[in-house]
Amino acid sequence: MPRWSLDRYRAEILAQTDLLRALVKDSDPTVRVPTCPEWNLGQLLRHVGGTHRWAETIVRTRATELVPDDLVNDVFGYGDKDPAVLDAWLADGARALDEALAEAGPDVRVWTVVPDQPLAFWARRMLFETVVHRADAAWTLGARYEVEAAVARDGLDEWMGFGTLPEVYDVAAAEPLLGAGRTLHFRATDQPADEWLVDLTGDAPTWQHTGGDAAVTVSGPLADLLLLVYGRPVDERVEVSGDTALLGLWLERTGFWLHE
Repeated sequence: MPRWSLDRYRAEILAQTDLLRALVKDSDPTVRVPTCPEWNLGQLLRHVGGTHRWAETIVRTRATELVPDDLVNDVFGYGDKDPAVLDAWLADGARALDEALAEAGPDVRVWTVVPDQPLAFWARRMLFETVVHRADAAWTLGARYEVEAAVARDGLDEWMGFGTLPEVYDVAAAEPLLGAGRTLHFRATDQPADEWLVDLTGDAPTWQHTGGDAAVTVSGPLADLLLLVYGRPVDERVEVSGDTALLGLWLERTGFWLHE
């Protein structure tokens, strides 16, 4: 369940898109993206803009079932290499999504990847699509990457929520995720109040904002903890102690939705 109001998510989507646009301004769109090696920078930006448009279509049409996501993944058919064209693409997509969310309002229900979620689900999801791919663009350009603590915190909360879905702990899986002593502790070294404890010892995963002894402890700056769960390279800034295999399995299982 999203923790912020729809209006706050809307504002953050526009702000993060503007940060991305400023970051890539006048950059070469043909340079490869090391964290998404199948894409160049222009294709990464097309993906972000396409994702915004996909969510906008869901919201605007009040979709009650899956909408084809061609806009999300069809990034290879564009021949333009003009940064101004890509900038306009990003701006228009974010603006259209914002307008669709505003017109719908928080009480409208549409199809969501996770069933029976409020409209803010899509606003939250699009926010973190933008936040994480802004990091990809920063790595591509050798630029500094920062994200506000409140944003990174909510991004980790969203991920923890995905980690409680039945697909994550399927008991028929070849390697079980649940079991005695299976706990994970995430600790933000730059925000001492921010901790997450994931408990895999019961019939289903649970999590809470607390610390404590765990089979594996992951410590690092808050923004890097967010990027870690998305599979970005932060090894030099994040310390892992304890059962590293459990962490790897949990990351694999909780990221199932990224590959569907």
